[in-house]
Amino acid sequence: MLTLTADAVAAIRDLTSQPETPPDTGLRIASSSGDGPAASLELSISGGPHPDDQVLEAEGARVYLEPAAASILEDKTLDAEIAEEDRPIFRIVRQTHDL
Repeated sequence: MLTLTADAVAAIRDLTSQPETPPDTGLRIASSSGDGPAASLELSISGGPHPDDQVLEAEGARVYLEPAAASILEDKTLDAEIAEEDRPIFRIVRQTHDL
């Protein structure tokens, strides 16, 4: 399953914890062009999960994964860094397993 770095958790919480947002607001990741290595992913802020979404919660951050996106991201980690203008840049990296 997708994992989140501490930076990704912080960025998602910052994006979704505005006073005007519903309590179930989270980051939704959806596939826009099918499965496989050529798939394109779209990130958006969502007021809650869609009916078939997988829900991932970590330290107050919610991520909603559309089924095809969940399959693509099964062995990945979502990371973030804050760019100019305090806007997060998200990136997906392979999970590393320390032995």
